Amino acid sequence: MESTSHHGGYSHRAVVYALRDCGLRHVDTAKRYGCEEQLGVSVKESGVPRHDLWLTSKLWPGDYGYSNAKRACADSCRRLGVDYLDLYLMHWPDCSITGRTNREVRAETWEALEELYDEGVCRAIGVSNFQIAHLQELKEDCRIVPHVNQVEFHPFQQPWALMEYCHQEGIVFEGYCPLAKGEALSHPVVHQLADKYNRTPAQICIRWSIQNGVVTIPKSTKEEKILENCQVFGFSLDEEDMDYIQSLHCHKKLIHLTYPLWNG
Repeated sequence: MESTSHHGGYSHRAVVYALRDCGLRHVDTAKRYGCEEQLGVSVKESGVPRHDLWLTSKLWPGDYGYSNAKRACADSCRRLGVDYLDLYLMHWPDCSITGRTNREVRAETWEALEELYDEGVCRAIGVSNFQIAHLQELKEDCRIVPHVNQVEFHPFQQPWALMEYCHQEGIVFEGYCPLAKGEALSHPVVHQLADKYNRTPAQICIRWSIQNGVVTIPKSTKEEKILENCQVFGFSLDEEDMDYIQSLHCHKKLIHLTYPLWNG
């Protein structure tokens, strides 16, 4: 469950409901979302023991660099009210440090995450929105291959080459935005399959992502939608229907970083 976005608001009630009533245990957030402190309160109120949760947060490019990354991780833990993170991600491959290449800054930042992993402050470390070239450079420059790469994945954006590279390198492939920011919910193909399986369009999209082996992170601040998004394990899509949705791929990326510019 993604806790929110910096555009989407935050619902304390929805998070508590997801954890307490729906049994969700994977919570994805980021400093950029601006809700870590609120999320910490919600998690505490839910009553779910810390060791039963998987908490992910992300390091914003403005905090890249060795010392900045160490400090930002500590700040995220403090805001969340925890001693450790289950997963900490570099949020984007772009950097914004004048006079240094993106590759240099990524390597220095990753060294800090490696140390946080060695120290047990981060139980796993990874990246988000990294492409194959970024991952290859990190592999060459550092000693720990990212445990996770979290990227946009939905019927209109299917980066199969990136997924295959991640699988080959032992990197878990996580997909966010599985409903294409709601755009997939109105597509005729998705509606046709929803009728066939007696499911909702959202459940068809999430199920399709899961059956592709993607760790899927849907987002909602509405209780009824959170419950709907959870009810995707009582059915499977036929192979021909998996292919039908795959045919919708059109390289339509919906999440873009506007600052700093994505320039390698």
